[in-house]
Amino acid sequence: MKIKNFIITFVSAIALLLSTSTISLAKVVGDKIILGAAVSLTGKYSTNGEHTKNGYNFAVDRINSMGGVKVGGKTYKFDIIYYDDESNSGRAAQLAERLIKQDGVQYMLGPYSSGLTKAIAPVTEENKIPMVEANGASRSLFTKGYKYLFAVLSAANQYLEVAIDLAVEKNGGKPIKIAMAFEQDAFSQDVRIGVVDAAKRTGSKITIDDKLPKELNDMAATLAKVKATKPDVLVVSGHSKGALTAIRQIAEMKVDVKMLAMTHCDASKLAKQHGKNSEYALCAAQWHKSLSYKDKFFGNGMKYDKEFKAQYGYNPPYQAAESSAALLVWKDAFERANSLDKDKVRDALAKTDMQTFYGNIKFSPAGQNIAKPMVLFQVRCEGDKCENKVVAPTKWAAAELVHPIPKWSDR
Repeated sequence: MKIKNFIITFVSAIALLLSTSTISLAKVVGDKIILGAAVSLTGKYSTNGEHTKNGYNFAVDRINSMGGVKVGGKTYKFDIIYYDDESNSGRAAQLAERLIKQDGVQYMLGPYSSGLTKAIAPVTEENKIPMVEANGASRSLFTKGYKYLFAVLSAANQYLEVAIDLAVEKNGGKPIKIAMAFEQDAFSQDVRIGVVDAAKRTGSKITIDDKLPKELNDMAATLAKVKATKPDVLVVSGHSKGALTAIRQIAEMKVDVKMLAMTHCDASKLAKQHGKNSEYALCAAQWHKSLSYKDKFFGNGMKYDKEFKAQYGYNPPYQAAESSAALLVWKDAFERANSLDKDKVRDALAKTDMQTFYGNIKFSPAGQNIAKPMVLFQVRCEGDKCENKVVAPTKWAAAELVHPIPKWSDR
């Protein structure tokens, strides 16, 4: 009886030791490095949550098929544990805890949206778990002293500043009148801060400063004011649903404005959903397929676009592209660290300096990507075919900006 008890105790101790050693090094199962992600598969961010997940999976498949990740003389493949955060920040934080405490995940990918990233970041930071995130652009993420957060995308306040500068330039350098309508989430409020800063810098006047309704389904009151006051530019930020609502109601109400600048045009498939009604919308983007960045996994943006569409049936918006780039950053960091120790990998992430098909990536001490500018594209149509064409920065422009937008009566 004593021998049996000893054997059971010994076997249990060995199992516990093996379990503990695996989690202390990394969440590694066999030849797989396991990453965790809470992503919005339902709720108001589900469209962009799907783009995020598809971008992650596309890169995992590509990296794994091209030799995987080489660490310590061994070859590993990536795998991801997903949970649906339901577009809810409280749920996202709970799921981050679950991934870390119950699933043993030691490496995290970010969720979709700044608000959900802000909910998860304190959890990963407290547990000293590195997170490479691709869809949280709020500048407040980079002012809290986080050491384990790394973002491949540009900060939210940069999104539409250049649109204000363009409108001032088209107005002969003179100040302009700006109308604004923003969702009350962290991302959109940071976009708003950038627009307000640009207005101050150019001496321009904000004539309308409205809040979009929570469900993002009606902005008729704002558009009525735009028709009455005739501002030089209308700025809208309400993720995919807000962009679709804006274009639908602008067309229905025949609202004329010299410039319409928005976020999330490509994620909402604006040109496909609304066709010629969306023409001339000016859209902020983290990435566009026509940009000339390159890497050995996806080639350039045009190749990424073609191959992503072949697999998923639609052209990738920048949310998918930046999500794929996050996996390239993880691979690069693991191999430079040559270790599965999460702190050594964190230190390697901090020293990232690379080019991907999505753009250049180099992190500030705060974890912000300081090597990639934003781009602006404009929806342009020929016949019934509408597409997005880059108009800024000028270095990468594929088309001239159409300004002012033709009146509805002239279209």
